[in-house]
This record gives sequence, structure tokens and C-alpha cells, in this order.
Amino acid sequence: MFSTAVAQTTKPSTPPAQGSAQPAASPHPTRYRPNRVPKRAAEYYGMVWGIDSLDLKWTESGEVIRFSYRVLDPEKAKVLNDKKNEPSLIDPQAGVKLVVPSLEKVGQLRQSSTPEAGKVYWMAFSNKGRLVKRGHQVDVVIGTFRGEGLVVN
Repeated sequence: MFSTAVAQTTKPSTPPAQGSAQPAASPHPTRYRPNRVPKRAAEYYGMVWGIDSLDLKWTESGEVIRFSYRVLDPEKAKVLNDKKNEPSLIDPQAGVKLVVPSLEKVGQLRQSSTPEAGKVYWMAFSNKGRLVKRGHQVDVVIGTFRGEGLVVN
């Protein structure tokens, strides 16, 4: 009885039928990036605001949210670097509005120099109490610029 059970488990399995719905193995591994800006939104930010590569990172153990972007057209992107525009990060899920802190000796935690094409600029929002979490969809508002539905990584 035992020998027949062993014999049954050692039978080779039948090969899958041709044309079965198995995905083809890719020769190059790809990184899963669930938080990418949708293509249409990226095109919009590029055409209207002169920026791309928008990114929000949960840093310093969640105490800081770092927003960064790359400038394509300095003339269109200057509103984002204008010191007169007060940036804010709005998280409807947490019900909070974060601001860029201003430190006594350093000043605001943001870059406000004249934008140059190809350079990456950033600003840091204070997330005291860690209310904004990874995966939350937030809006970044700087003057007339509004980045909507950006996901915190």
C-alpha cells in the first residue's frame, strides 16, 4: 500500500498545453513602481508647469515629507521657486495641512533660487506627529501650482 502511494507521487506531471496563458519570462527584471505619476498627469506638469519627476518621500522616520521635482522649462517653473509663494501639503485622508518650516539660522527648508533646466529642486514639509503616512494621496500647493493626488513613498 505504501509503495503505490510513493509510485503515484513520483509520476511526472503532464506538460502544459501549448498556447496556455502563462506570462513570458522577461530577460530583464523590472522594478514595481506603484506610486508613479500617471502619464497624462506627467505630460500636464511638463507642458503647463515646466517640471517632471515629481516625487514625495517620507523621510527622517516620517517627521519630514520631501517634495522634489526636475525643471524642464525655467520660465514656467519659476512659480514653484518663488519665495513669495507659501508651499503647503494637504492630506485629505489625515485631515492635515503641512507647511515648510523656517529655521532661525537656516531659513525655510526649500530651494528658492532661480530655476535652471535639468536641475532637481526640493522642499521639506514638517510632518510632526507623523500624520501623513506612506501611501497617502496628497496635494502640493505652491502659489498657483497644484499637484493633485501625489502618492507619498
